[in-house]
Order: sequence, then C-alpha cells, then structure tokens
Amino acid sequence: PDSFDWRDKGAVTPVKNQEQCGSCWAFSTTGDIEGSWFLSGNHLTSLSEQDLVDCDHNGDQGCNGGLPSQAMQYVINAGGIESESAYPYYASDQQCKYNSKVPTKKVAATISSYERVSQDEDQMAAYLVKNGPLSIGINAQWMQFYDSGISNPKVCNPAGLDHGVLIVGFGVENGVKFWIIKNSF
Repeated sequence: PDSFDWRDKGAVTPVKNQEQCGSCWAFSTTGDIEGSWFLSGNHLTSLSEQDLVDCDHNGDQGCNGGLPSQAMQYVINAGGIESESAYPYYASDQQCKYNSKVPTKKVAATISSYERVSQDEDQMAAYLVKNGPLSIGINAQWMQFYDSGISNPKVCNPAGLDHGVLIVGFGVENGVKFWIIKNSF
C-alpha cells in the first residue's frame, strides 16, 4: 500500500521517554517485541526496557548504549522479557533484579528468533506490513531539531548510526515518501 500504520491496528504502545540514559536500543527492541507479541495473538503489553538495561550483558552496556540484535538474543537466551509494570524503568543502570533471592523472571513476552531486514526501503516497507514494527538504527543528528512534519535532512551519514528507533508505518505526502517512527527521546 501507499501508506500503512501499525498504531491504527493496535500493535504499538504509547511513546516512552528514555530520559538521560543512552538506552534507545532497549526501547527500540521492546517496541519490536511488543508488536510481534501482539501480532502473535497476545494482548499488547508494554515491556521492560529496564530488564534489558540491567540484565543484558550480551555486548550491551545499559545506559551507555547497545544494539537491538544483541538485546533480541538476550531475550531469547533469557526465556523472555518482563513487563514494564513488573520491572519499571528508572533511566539509570541498576543491579539486575535476578539473583539467588529472585532467580526467575515473570515473563510477559517471548521470542524464538529475529531476523535482519534488507536496507532496501521498498523491501523494508513490505516486511513491515507483513511482520509488524521494525527496530532500526538511524543517524539522529537531525532528530534533535525535529519539530513536526516530514523531516528531510540535507545530509545523512548512514555510517554514523547512533540511535535506535521503531518504524511503525509509512506514507506519502505531496509525492514525498516518509517513515513513521516511534522515538524515545
């Protein structure tokens, strides 16, 4: 289709705020899993970024950054992820709550795999329509100045990917194609 939006289909939780913690990777990951979980026939559940920030040491570094692919693998290895209500967000690195006194999670959602999607935008759009919201990396230099409408930065450095967001849809306005993203700052 020319336009599509998973928010209209109930697969996207409300926007969350990562605050001053460099945890965009966790927000991008939970958004992707929330959509997949919903599209698998479950209730839309707000998932815990703090679970990832505190407990995912699969190459990710809490408030100092990480990668959604590594976080997805953590969720697979950990047997799932907790809900936001069970493990709330504190916007800082905390001690993982799982220890000898709390050995297991209260799993709210699981995934068994993840896949990398083509960088071809037409293929990305087709994948999004079929499979749900997409966790992606962007160069956020121009995002800091975004106010409204379609952002069309004059310079985009794909080698400078430094922010995780969630693509939830796409459209066309006055002949200009655009992505709809859920951002966490």
